[in-house]
Amino acid sequence: MNGQTQQTVEYVSAYDPYVYQTLTSVVGEKIIVQVSNNSVVKGVLTKVLPDHIVVEKNETPFFVRTQQIIWVSLGS
Repeated sequence: MNGQTQQTVEYVSAYDPYVYQTLTSVVGEKIIVQVSNNSVVKGVLTKVLPDHIVVEKNETPFFVRTQQIIWVSLGS
C-alpha cells in the first residue's frame, strides 16, 4: 500500500493467574494492599481484572495495577 511498511503494535502484560484467582475469591471483602511505592490502600475489593483491581473507600474507587501489588491482607 503506497510503498509504506505497516507497523504492528504488540501489547504485553504480566498476568499471574494465582493472584487473579485468589483476589477473585475475596471480592466484596475489606482488604489492605501494599503497592510497590510503599503506599497502602485500604477498602472494599469491588472488582478484579487480569491487569488491575478496584478497591473502594468512602465511595471512591482506587485502581491498583496487579503488577504493583506487594502483598494483600484481609482487613477489618
